[in-house]
Amino acid sequence: MDNQLDMKALFSITYGMYIVSTEAEGKLNGQIANAVMQITGDPVCVTTCLNKANLTTEMIQKSGFFAVSILELDVPMTFLGQFGFKSGRDIDKFENVNFLKGITGAPMVTDWSVSTLEAKVIRTLELDTHVLFVGNVVASKFIKEATPLTYADYHQIKKGKSPKTAPTFGFNTIK
Repeated sequence: MDNQLDMKALFSITYGMYIVSTEAEGKLNGQIANAVMQITGDPVCVTTCLNKANLTTEMIQKSGFFAVSILELDVPMTFLGQFGFKSGRDIDKFENVNFLKGITGAPMVTDWSVSTLEAKVIRTLELDTHVLFVGNVVASKFIKEATPLTYADYHQIKKGKSPKTAPTFGFNTIK
């Protein structure tokens, strides 16, 4: 087998679509992410991987905690755009958004979410362009019965594109 990187093969990996959020120094911020997964069951730990250039990354590094909101299939593109295509350096992403503040203070988005969780960072791994956060889940809440949005749905149904700072940015060119 050739040692080639076939991006289409990587697109076969399944991903969900989430809002990863935090609070630091009195400011709330969050972003769309597809790199979130549960990694252990006892204790319950999750991981997320975010671009170093993103404000959310900086804020999680300061606060030491984050929330994850699992988005539903019916979420409108305008809502995804608010968290995915705009910077918290320029706007208040939580304006007109319903959320709960959890144990850690992290904002857990309830609009268009199936469920939410919050985690305390227990490990980080610096990568070239991204930071991998491992968090111990301290609380979670089921919000409603709905189909979670997958990354494939985002591209195939919603015709969405990945921003430059997404781990999967190169997938925009896959036909």
